[in-house]
Amino acid sequence: MTMKRPPVKQPVCVVICIILAMCAFRSNAQILLRPGEVENTDSIKKAMDLGPYFGLYKDNYFAVGTDPFHRPTGDNSGVKFQLSIKQRLTNATLPWGTYLYLFFTQKVFWEVFKNSMPMSDLNFNPGIGWAKPFFVKDRYCGNVTLIVEHESNGRDSIQSRSWNKVSLAANAYVTDQFAVHAKYWIPIVDGQNNKDILKYSGIFQMGFQFNTHDRRWTVGATFVKRQGWNMNWNTSIQVGFRFIKDTNQYLFLDYYNGYGEGLLAYKQFHNRIRVGLLIRPSFFSEY
Repeated sequence: MTMKRPPVKQPVCVVICIILAMCAFRSNAQILLRPGEVENTDSIKKAMDLGPYFGLYKDNYFAVGTDPFHRPTGDNSGVKFQLSIKQRLTNATLPWGTYLYLFFTQKVFWEVFKNSMPMSDLNFNPGIGWAKPFFVKDRYCGNVTLIVEHESNGRDSIQSRSWNKVSLAANAYVTDQFAVHAKYWIPIVDGQNNKDILKYSGIFQMGFQFNTHDRRWTVGATFVKRQGWNMNWNTSIQVGFRFIKDTNQYLFLDYYNGYGEGLLAYKQFHNRIRVGLLIRPSFFSEY
């Protein structure tokens, strides 16, 4: 097993410090799960203490799309979907108000416009997280999570891809409508066929999420910094519309620009625009 430790970049340290500072000093940010419904500290703590212990982890979605800058073909068009769940491991919070959970995410690239419609790339991402939520002046303002995770594609021989990460993630509600997030990882690259994965799949990420006051529209973006000192970023942008009031289901538009969208073809540059159905966790999505 070979461990690769890229140097800690100053920008990501600054971003994580800013997010932690927001958790320490913001007092008017709050969660609005539904229009007109304010979640105070007691209700959120009760929800975290009492469950549900099994639920969604990251965004779950099913979307179809193509390359917006080239003629659609079976090679540049298809379906992408993701299933992501988590399970709390304790019935109550741990010391310092923390909690422990297991999670599993599977991302699939399905080439539905080719003969036999093969699922060409399946990415498996299990892990364990230790999270600390922050409450300031009767308001939930975000959390910090230490994560140990694995990601691989289940292939063998030259198509095998695998790596592990020890990550520090943070998110903060700047206002009740605007949240920011960041994640930095120490990679442990054990896959023999993806030793250079940091050049394509990155070493840290940051982003934001904005919701309209009525919670019907949502806009978000995630930027993943690839290894190196130049401004090389993988960019993902989402726009969603909650088409049924008081649900967590959205019609959404997703745009991806960069490398590392999937493990098998992590070295290939992708421009993809997709539309589909998005299902989000009740409190917040992990990134």
